[in-house]
Amino acid sequence: MKKISILGSTGSIGRQSLEVLENLSNTHQVVALTAFSNIDLLEEQVRKFRPNLAVLWDENDALELEKRVCNICKVDFGINGMKYAAALSEVDLVLNSVVGNAGLLPTIAALEVGKPIAIANKEVLVTAGEIIMPLARSKNVEILPVDSEHSAIFQCLSGHVQLPDKIYLTASGGPFRGKTKPEMVDIAVEQALSHPNWSMGQKISIDSATMMNKGLEVIEARWLFNLAPKQIHVLVHPQSIVHSMVEFVDGQVLAQLGAPDMRLAIQHAITYPNRLPNPFKRLNFVEHNTLTFNQPDTENFPCLALAYRALEAGGHYPTVLNAANEAAVDAFLNRKIGFLDIPAIIDRALSAYNDENKQLSIESILMAESWAKTFAARHFKGA
Repeated sequence: MKKISILGSTGSIGRQSLEVLENLSNTHQVVALTAFSNIDLLEEQVRKFRPNLAVLWDENDALELEKRVCNICKVDFGINGMKYAAALSEVDLVLNSVVGNAGLLPTIAALEVGKPIAIANKEVLVTAGEIIMPLARSKNVEILPVDSEHSAIFQCLSGHVQLPDKIYLTASGGPFRGKTKPEMVDIAVEQALSHPNWSMGQKISIDSATMMNKGLEVIEARWLFNLAPKQIHVLVHPQSIVHSMVEFVDGQVLAQLGAPDMRLAIQHAITYPNRLPNPFKRLNFVEHNTLTFNQPDTENFPCLALAYRALEAGGHYPTVLNAANEAAVDAFLNRKIGFLDIPAIIDRALSAYNDENKQLSIESILMAESWAKTFAARHFKGA
């Protein structure tokens, strides 16, 4: 049995991961689950999958959960509990689907004891790829991408010794593809959450609508595949069938195609290097017989350009980009700012930040994150 620890089990990716594992119960076992605050759902997951450990962020929440499931598993809390779940001796794979930099220290804890990581948390590599990837190499540990785009690149590169000449990350364009800034002034939260192709959590849905999600993926791809920014290209592909492509120096292009279902990429990471059957919907080429590709509109959706700007600047700028975006998206979801305020706030944060010390450490990353969130908060209505 391959034993799995899921960090962030009550989020969108975590829930879909458990759907995948339910179909793999003959070969895979859940041994740890962590969540932020959803006690009821975590209790339900514990009763269904019967892990050895469950973790919540708040101690009082953990004490409440412990009352409910003490006869099933051990309960822990906080960042130390998450690190413990990531580094359990019996774990064969850690799936990190925690939102934000809360997943950083558990990822390091897992790598330090030689645990492979299936990474669905963009922020870890966006802010600390310069630290995470060398650590993984030094421990001879694989980092397996869960994002459908990075999973596609990973699969296309399988068996190839040479790095690609360039890669193409595909983007659906989100719910507002083709709109101009004047048409997006009064965008409501509900409109931005309505993605045309994918079922995702609130944060990533807003990131998709602004195209920041693709910007974060560009930065993540730089570290996962050891590529220069100029080698990473984005194409708008509204059908979401071609998940990404690689082009080699001889002009040959390989693409990975599939139905727009995150569970396919999740299962690939969980079962790698094997492929196992599943009941998920298959791609119908007759139904999807038109595939189109266009350049992204960075004038009306500037977040993608802001991500390239942060990546080129290096140092702590990707952290500032990510943290300012997190704060702005949260403010938009809570109706404190408008949709177009999101890129404006990120732009101001990048311009205001002075990266005097580009030497990265966990402490310096967390300080830059705190600075960016504080800066962003000053620009919210009523702040």
